[in-house]
Amino acid sequence: MPDSAQRGELAGRLLADLPADVTPDGVLSLLALNTRASQHSPGVSYGLLGSMALVQALDDAGIPGRLWSLTRGAVSTGEDDGAPDPAQAAVWGLARVIGLDDPDRCGGLVDLPAGDTESAARLVLPALLTAEPGGDGGRETEFAVRGGGVSVRRMVRTPLHAPVTDGDTWRPRGTVLVTGGTGALGSQVARSLAQDGAEHLILTSRRGPEAPGAAALRDELTALGCGVTIAACDVADRTALAALLDQVPDASPLTAVVHTAGAVETARPLGDLTPEDAVGVMHAKVLGAQNLHELLTGHSLDAFVLFSSGAGVWGNGGQAPYAAANAHLDALAEQRRAQGLPAISIAWGAWAGGGMVDEEVGGQLLRRGVPAMAPELAVRALAGASAGRESTLVVADIRWDRFLPAYCAHGHRPLVDEVPEVRELLAAQNAARPETQDDGADAATALLAELAALPEAKRRRRLVDLIRTHVGAVLGHGPSDTVKPGRAFRDMGFDSLTAVELRNRLSGVFGTRLSATIVFDHPTPNALADHLDAELLPAVSGPATDLPAGLQQLEAAYRQASDPAARQALTASLRTLLDTWAASEEPEEATVDEELLAASDEDMFDLIDRELGIS
Repeated sequence: MPDSAQRGELAGRLLADLPADVTPDGVLSLLALNTRASQHSPGVSYGLLGSMALVQALDDAGIPGRLWSLTRGAVSTGEDDGAPDPAQAAVWGLARVIGLDDPDRCGGLVDLPAGDTESAARLVLPALLTAEPGGDGGRETEFAVRGGGVSVRRMVRTPLHAPVTDGDTWRPRGTVLVTGGTGALGSQVARSLAQDGAEHLILTSRRGPEAPGAAALRDELTALGCGVTIAACDVADRTALAALLDQVPDASPLTAVVHTAGAVETARPLGDLTPEDAVGVMHAKVLGAQNLHELLTGHSLDAFVLFSSGAGVWGNGGQAPYAAANAHLDALAEQRRAQGLPAISIAWGAWAGGGMVDEEVGGQLLRRGVPAMAPELAVRALAGASAGRESTLVVADIRWDRFLPAYCAHGHRPLVDEVPEVRELLAAQNAARPETQDDGADAATALLAELAALPEAKRRRRLVDLIRTHVGAVLGHGPSDTVKPGRAFRDMGFDSLTAVELRNRLSGVFGTRLSATIVFDHPTPNALADHLDAELLPAVSGPATDLPAGLQQLEAAYRQASDPAARQALTASLRTLLDTWAASEEPEEATVDEELLAASDEDMFDLIDRELGIS
């Protein structure tokens, strides 16, 4: 693939090269192996942008199949592996989000050894690519092929190592550089460093002394007895960063770096992103870290701390470039450790008070079981983590009983199996599961059969209830009775990310791939239920032929009106007509009219069904 290929060009080439009578079972991509820096940013490879374009092109061209990405030396399984390649590791972060945003597209990742790859690929790769998912749809998706076998990836609980001697404890001294130092995260870190003994702090940001709150922060830190320099410096600008480092006073040499620059942006599906969008998210975080690493390689440092994110470890829906950037940082820390240099990349959850995530993203994380941590607790963890021996670490408050169902909504994900709380939850689930329980495919088949057997009115109510249940789960509203069937999804707070999440949930329930825009194409639970009824059950859906001809026309008009306002207008007209009929009837029929006055659209058509004896 040429460096300049775009999604449209790539989609055209795929369609031209794929025989018309061939439907691929999967796609194997070697694009990640292209580690050349892109024209957009020295910190973003053509391999990453090409991998992103390939996912988009496959969808644009309508080509099915799971996508597998092949890398070489992107991850480390131990000291014998040497330093991982951060540019290829970034593709791993990207793929983790693809697995959440589009489970049907996600195949997995296979990393071959940096040396001899031919025998490993020939012997092992076919078996990995053709492995079937387990009974619950879960499967391994991340593999490292080495001479001793195949390794898979796991998160494990580990206490922060207690220092062996006082000399092993990181106590800030001399000058400490904090990138993003005037922001919400950087200012918290700066306060902690000043309290713990740093003599001089250099706090960088793009606006420097003109940043909001910078003057007050300087006064606060100075009152703690710490010298403070607030500098306007974009750490992604290598020349400007080098000039800043040259200004560090000899009397207080630079001893540590804490790179907090770079924050998450609003989540968006991968299909909505351009290369410029991806680079905009990754540039400061990745290139800033790379510049610091290269410019300070010859310096004697006590600590080199990179602020990463859980998005790079387990993925976060709608955050593909951000996950890629953080996976890059994690690999950079491992690379420095392999070179005998100090480094740790800390994958944080969310911090309260802003900085890592904004209010919207914080709400999404909370619904997924990752609430924000108090900054005071986070900075205490920072000191302990920096004194440890790990090169990568996750520090997050995770409520596993909420995190696990969301993370495994489309099949079991083994990454977190070794966490004690997860083992307990899985054991409880297995104990409660009947031995004869169907797997996901059988459950979807059974559901469709159940729906097909229902009368139309009851089938539609069942579909609406299913949709409302999953809407409530996606939005964190709790019981489905808080979700109004006639209310527009946008008015409930749906955005592109939550729309994809609902699509993914419904795809899993019904065992079929649904359109990524289905929520906005059919903008209310009622409208979406009608669409699913016609789409999934065409043999039994459609107008009720046992209605009188006039009512058949009315019922057909209601079905064709996807706009809530149009449906409300039809309902109002029908109410007016029924009121006229009711007025001419005997008094004892007034109970029907009273019921109509309080009826919703759904109740209205259920009532008509009962009165006409058709359900």
